Amino acid sequence: MNLYTALRAGFPADLDSTAIDAEGALYSWRDLERGSAMLANWLDRLALPAGSRVAVHADKSVEGLVLYLAVLRAGHVYLPLNPAYHAAELEHFIADAAPAVVVCAGRNFGWVSKLAFQRGVRWVFTLNDDRSGTLLDRAAQMGDVHMPAERAAGDLAAILYTSGTTGRSKGAMLSHGNLLSNAETLKAYWDWKPDDVLLHALPIFDVHGLFIASHGALLNGSRMLWFNKFDAAAVARRLPEATVFMGVPTLYTRLLHEKQLDCRHMRLFISGSAPLLAETWHDWEARTGHRILERYGMSETLMLTSNPCRAEDGARMPGTVGRPLPGVGLRVVGDDGRACATGEIGGVQVRGPNVFGGYWQMPEKTAEEFTADGWFRTGDVGRLDEAGYLTLIGRSKDLIISGGFNVYPAEVEGFLNELPGVGESAVIGVPHEDFGEAVVAVITARGQPDPDALIAALKAHIAGFKVPKRILVVPELPRNAMGKVQKKLLREQHAAVFATPG
Repeated sequence: MNLYTALRAGFPADLDSTAIDAEGALYSWRDLERGSAMLANWLDRLALPAGSRVAVHADKSVEGLVLYLAVLRAGHVYLPLNPAYHAAELEHFIADAAPAVVVCAGRNFGWVSKLAFQRGVRWVFTLNDDRSGTLLDRAAQMGDVHMPAERAAGDLAAILYTSGTTGRSKGAMLSHGNLLSNAETLKAYWDWKPDDVLLHALPIFDVHGLFIASHGALLNGSRMLWFNKFDAAAVARRLPEATVFMGVPTLYTRLLHEKQLDCRHMRLFISGSAPLLAETWHDWEARTGHRILERYGMSETLMLTSNPCRAEDGARMPGTVGRPLPGVGLRVVGDDGRACATGEIGGVQVRGPNVFGGYWQMPEKTAEEFTADGWFRTGDVGRLDEAGYLTLIGRSKDLIISGGFNVYPAEVEGFLNELPGVGESAVIGVPHEDFGEAVVAVITARGQPDPDALIAALKAHIAGFKVPKRILVVPELPRNAMGKVQKKLLREQHAAVFATPG
């Protein structure tokens, strides 16, 4: 079944009721149906090959969500890209995925279209967060009735680019079945109610905001209070109207600074995409009376585990990501390949209908990441307790999660090492009160590099969330007997860089 058809089945009977309230701009369920039909008809008119990739490098907007639904309806493959990406990053995605269509913000059309056309992309359109752009202009000419393309559960629906600590990003292929099975599981496990209202303040270029939050509301026919950008004061003002909120830990720490948090109708607060400090969990409970539900997932797998939603299913435990979701298999395995005993630390492996089919055009890498008996190696390290709750200890890869965004050290190091005055670099994540982890670069010098100038140079090449917040110059980087830089030691040495005095 086409995922759109399943989501559409969740729309309420009254299609003229409000589906999305975007800071006063109201969209009905009929608007979502008609708008996605018109955009799907435009995609059909382009006569794209079946399963073509549609890359979207645009700011968050309701129209962006409608475009996602249209791509599903037309039977193509959605490729969301962080609008903060610069040319060097975007070039890799376009070269690798070979999209038939690229949609970008109007302010970026000049450089994005040049890059796309050089890579053989035929169609480049603009989409802005103020309901303007050439894409909407074209779609306005089309009819508002569209029959969704037939798709099987195993057919590709989306590609999300992720990465390891070496090499460039790789595309995780998610099928209609992967996305639908996870959405249906979460609808039941998180006990979505008929009158739930979701406060949506997350980006829609990743799993959390696009698939988990949006799918949940659409499948349940729930109204969304929509923010194109997170603003703590604005979000706090609308909390009294909501029942469900999903955020990364940074959003919770920022909301705690607000004078008033009126949670009179709130049913569920969910946190993910980065570890939630137990201190934040306890501070939130003390302030609001609500215990945040922490869960765990990946681009390759969608959601894997969750703390309980219903009291009868158990307690929500700070510092853990809960138990495996229904239908998800999870095991913790030692270096010898044997299952770890309760409380023993090992590598986390998973399987289930939510787990992706592999990496785009990387069969060898795909085979490498799966065990012989079909379990996906997450690269995370953790332990299971007696109650089956998973605690994540760290990452076998040096992934940094800053403010909910993934930062891959090798990529940043590649750009940094090319800058004048840098001998060698090691990029690490260190504790930060607001971002959870902050990106820090430790470098050796060739001459007398200016850390501030290096940071400014990086900002011209990579997304802001990847740019180190601090660059430290040292005589040499610590190495082990094999010559490998000891990042664990660097993290320990510089753990207090952003510590608050006193």
